[in-house]
Amino acid sequence: MLWRFLKNAFGRRASPPEPPATNLLAHVRGVVHVGANMGQERDMYADYGLNVLWLEPIPEVFDILCANIRGYPRQRALRYLLTDRDDIEYAFHVASNDGQSSSILDFAKHRDLWPSIHYERTIPLKSITFRSLVERESIDLAEYDMLLMDTQGSELLVLKGAGELVRSFRFVQTEIADFEAYVGCCQLPEMEAYLGQHGYVEIGRTAASRVHPSGGRYYEIIYERQR
Repeated sequence: MLWRFLKNAFGRRASPPEPPATNLLAHVRGVVHVGANMGQERDMYADYGLNVLWLEPIPEVFDILCANIRGYPRQRALRYLLTDRDDIEYAFHVASNDGQSSSILDFAKHRDLWPSIHYERTIPLKSITFRSLVERESIDLAEYDMLLMDTQGSELLVLKGAGELVRSFRFVQTEIADFEAYVGCCQLPEMEAYLGQHGYVEIGRTAASRVHPSGGRYYEIIYERQR
């Protein structure tokens, strides 16, 4: 997630860096990574010996993800679209940058920062909540104590779909904007308020250098549950 965030913000030559909180991955057992794309962080996760559950909804991108993590025995990929409702069909917009900016939401001010990125097509995808996913796939949450989200504006829906299971994680890391990048997207104040209700506080932040003309920008933020 962070690697793709920096790559989009600063160009495609960026290499995978450490997360914002120093050596954070050294202190977790595993990661649930929602919005996996092609699994660009797989080597970083493997270096820390982590269990990884990748979730990616786009069929052809999911196939590449599965091929990329072949040979990583502690990493598993599932093809699901997570929101706050089960069995709802969404018009999912697939973006031109290898699917990285794909979303269930329409572009808003995102276009002002990355005018070359556009939606190439729209596909129907049915949603599932994280609660239902855990039950359906018999996921042992004891193996994962960190949640990462890169879902292009629908992060709050993912969290709401987890319900009280969100408290299963020690850390939550998310890409988030403080402006309307996508129509009706979750913005930073909403994220802070929701996670605060569940006992999380911010412990690390990375800001993109590219700033929207209205003053908004993207962040990569890590929260830790402290109660």
